[in-house]
Amino acid sequence: MRETPADTAQAFLLAMLLHLALFAVLFIGLWWTRSATPAAAGAISAELMDASQLSSAMRRTLRQVPAPLPVEEVEPEPLPEPLPEPVEQQQKPQDFIPVPDDTNQEAVTEQPTPTPAKEEKPQEAKQRQEQVDLTEQERQEAVQRNQRMVEQDIQRQKQLEDIRKRRAAAAHEAALAEQRLAQLANARSRNAAEDAAQSDAQVSGANGVDEGLKARYAAALQAAILAKWTRPDTVPLGATCKLVIRQLPGGQVMGVEIASPCSYDEQGRRSIEAAVLKAQPLPYAGFEPVFSRTLNLNFRAEDR
Repeated sequence: MRETPADTAQAFLLAMLLHLALFAVLFIGLWWTRSATPAAAGAISAELMDASQLSSAMRRTLRQVPAPLPVEEVEPEPLPEPLPEPVEQQQKPQDFIPVPDDTNQEAVTEQPTPTPAKEEKPQEAKQRQEQVDLTEQERQEAVQRNQRMVEQDIQRQKQLEDIRKRRAAAAHEAALAEQRLAQLANARSRNAAEDAAQSDAQVSGANGVDEGLKARYAAALQAAILAKWTRPDTVPLGATCKLVIRQLPGGQVMGVEIASPCSYDEQGRRSIEAAVLKAQPLPYAGFEPVFSRTLNLNFRAEDR
C-alpha cells in the first residue's frame, strides 16, 4: 500500500510524544534527586561518591533514566505533486492473495474517478433519443401503411365499379341483341299472323260474318286495355299504335307485339304492352264467332 501524508504525520506525532515522555521522566528523576540532597549553608559543595555507596533506590533511579535521544530535525514535507491522469493498464493476475483487501479504494483516493452513472448519462440520453426516433419512425411507417391500404381500397373499389359497369353494359348489349332477335321473330310471326288474318277475313266474309260484332269486339278490347293503361305524357291524345295480340280461347294472352304503324315512343310502347298483359283475360264471351288467336288491334290513346 502506498504511504500517504496522513500516515507520515501520524508517525511523526507518535515519535514526538515518545520523546516528550522520556524527557518528562528524566526531568522528574533529576528533580527528585536534587530534593533528596540537603543544601549546604552558605556555599554549595559537591563530593564524589562511589556508585556502590549510593542507596538501592538511587541506583535503581539512575539505571532507569535513559540517555537523552538525539533530536531529529524534521524537514517540512513537500507539497504532493498533482497526480497524473489515470492510465488504463491491464492488471496482471495475482497468483495468491493471502488476505482479502476490504479497503474501499474509491474512498481512499483523493480525486475519485467519475462514477459509472455519470459516464453512462450521455449514453443513456443517446439511447433514449434513439428509442424516440425509432418510435417516431415506426409511427410514420404505420401511417404510411394505412395510407397505402386506403389508397389500395379506393383503387380496388374503382376497379370493381368499372367491372360492374362493363358487366352492366354487356348485359344491356345482350338484352338489346335479344330484343332485336325477338323483334325479328315477332316480325316474322306478325307477317304470318297478318297472312292468316287475311285468310280468316276472306273466309269469314265468304261465310257472312257479322261486321257489327267485329266492331263491338274491337271496342271491348280497346276499353279493357285502356282500363289498365296510364298514358305517358310523351304520347299525345288520339295517337294510334297497331298491336298484334296472340291469345287463347278464353282471352288468355300469350304475347303482344308492336307493329307498324305506331307513333308511340319507347316508353309509350312498353306501357301499352304492359297494359295488354294486365288486361287479360281479354273479352271473349259473346265474341266467339269473331274470336281469332292472332288479333290485329289499332289502339287509340285516350284518357280514362
